[in-house]
Amino acid sequence: MAAAPEMRASDGDRDRVAAGLREHMAEGRLSLDEFNERLEQVYESRTYGELAKLTSDLPEIDLHRLPASSGSQPARRPVGEVKGAGKSGKLQDAWKAWAAASAVNWVIWLIVGLTSGHFVYPWPVWVMGPWGVILVLSTLGTAGSGSSGRKD
Repeated sequence: MAAAPEMRASDGDRDRVAAGLREHMAEGRLSLDEFNERLEQVYESRTYGELAKLTSDLPEIDLHRLPASSGSQPARRPVGEVKGAGKSGKLQDAWKAWAAASAVNWVIWLIVGLTSGHFVYPWPVWVMGPWGVILVLSTLGTAGSGSSGRKD
């Protein structure tokens, strides 16, 4: 028996609609701003009719038949991660970490040299060098396997 639009909705009903909106956002049907607006309205809704208006422009989702998140459903990308980035995105992050750590070490070396009046042996090369070699080899290995995401 379908609920009448004027019937009062329960907290569980509101939670189910909120879960559906999360799924629609994850599928790309709603932007983050639209999702936040609708989510506010979900928890302010009192009746089934008010809840139905919030999802009337979205396809039906059977929340009881969603795939289990631990098995068959692919992992969702974190916000901001580019689709298809995979190893290439991780390598970019590794290069950024290497550059930041190298810059910090060179700044420390420079400050010590300026404040002591003489520059000591450039020790930051021992931090940058081995790490950089590993990154170069990893980058070449990824580029050689064709999974860098770049078109040549």
